[in-house]
Amino acid sequence: MTAADYQEAAFAFANYHAGMCKLTPGKISVLPLGNGLINHTYKVSCSSGHFFLLQQINKNVFPRPQDVQENYITIWKYAETEIKGLKLPAPRYCDKMVSLFMDSSGNYWRSFEFIKDSVTHSIAQKPQQAKATAKAFAKFTSAFSKFDVDQLKIIIPDFHNVSFRYEQMEQAEKKGLPERIEKAKSLLRELRERERYSQFYEMITGSDDFLLRVMHHDAKISNVLFNKTTGRIICPVDFDTVMPGYFFSDPGDMIRSMACNYDENYQYFEKIRIRKSYYEAIISGYMSVMWKYFTASEKKYIHYSGILMIYMQAMRFLTDFMYGGIYYKVEYKGQNFDRALNQLTLLKRLEEFLESEYGFKP
Repeated sequence: MTAADYQEAAFAFANYHAGMCKLTPGKISVLPLGNGLINHTYKVSCSSGHFFLLQQINKNVFPRPQDVQENYITIWKYAETEIKGLKLPAPRYCDKMVSLFMDSSGNYWRSFEFIKDSVTHSIAQKPQQAKATAKAFAKFTSAFSKFDVDQLKIIIPDFHNVSFRYEQMEQAEKKGLPERIEKAKSLLRELRERERYSQFYEMITGSDDFLLRVMHHDAKISNVLFNKTTGRIICPVDFDTVMPGYFFSDPGDMIRSMACNYDENYQYFEKIRIRKSYYEAIISGYMSVMWKYFTASEKKYIHYSGILMIYMQAMRFLTDFMYGGIYYKVEYKGQNFDRALNQLTLLKRLEEFLESEYGFKP
C-alpha cells in the first residue's frame, strides 16, 4: 500500500478533534503496524505532538464496514458508561460524531487512540501468558453479561456455526474439483465419523441452557495488548468480529491457537501434541472469571470448546481445498489439505488428552 492510499484518511483524522472544527497537525509520518493480512493498520504521528492508530477495513472480508464500526462504537460507549475497569481503545473522529471515513477510492478507514507502552505477542511463550490472555477475554465477555446482544450487528453470518460448516463440507464434495475430492476422501470419512460434534452444536442452539453472549470471536494472544514494562495485560483489541455467540467460541479459539505445540501450518503431524500446562492455564484462567456467569450446562460442557473449534477449522480448510482455494491464502497447491490434516490430527490429540486427563469422552 502506497502513501497515497492512506494519506487522505490520515489527514482526515489528524485535522479533527472533538470540540474543535479543524486543527493543524503539522507534518505527518505514517508507520505500518502488524502483518496486514486482513486490515491494514498504521501508527500516525503528527509534529504537533499527537499520534493515533489508523486502520483500513478490508471490504472483501467485511462487506459492510459500517456494521463493523457501529458494533465497536456500541460496545465502547457501553463500556465507558456502564462498566468499571474494562479498557477499550477510544475511537477518534474525522468529523462531528463521524468515526468512519470513506476516501475518494471508496475505501473505509477508522482511527483509535494509540496506547503507549503497549506490545503484542504472536505466540504464548509460557502458560502464565496463556492464562492471562484467557482471563482478559473472559473479563470482556463477562463485562457485557447485562448487555442486550440484539444491539449488535451480525458481521459474518454463521461464522462459528459448526453444523453450517459441516453442510459446506458436504456441498464441497459434490461441487468441488474432482481430483481434490478424491484426495480428500480419507479426511472426509474421519470428519464424518465425528458428525456428533455438529449435532452437539445444534443441541446448543436449540436449548435455553446455552445463552447468546457478547463474544470476541477471534480470541488469540496477538489480539491482546501487554504493558512493555510490567508484562500485564492492558486490554483486548481487534473487535471486528464481536457479535452474539455461544460459550465455546473464545476459549475454543485459545485452545486451538495456544494449547497446541505447533500452528496449523506445521507438517510433521506425528509431532503435534496438546500441552497440558497451556490447556489447563486457558481453562482455569477463563473459568476463574466466567464461573459465576456461566449456566450449569455451559460449565458442564466447557471441554467441548476446543473440540468444536478445531473440528470446525478442519472442515473449513478441507472445504476450501476441495473448491480449489477460494478463501484462505496459500503458499503452495496442497496447503489447505495439509492444514486440514494438521487440525484433524490436533483434534485426535485433544480427544485423547481429554479422555486420559479428565475422563471426558466427547
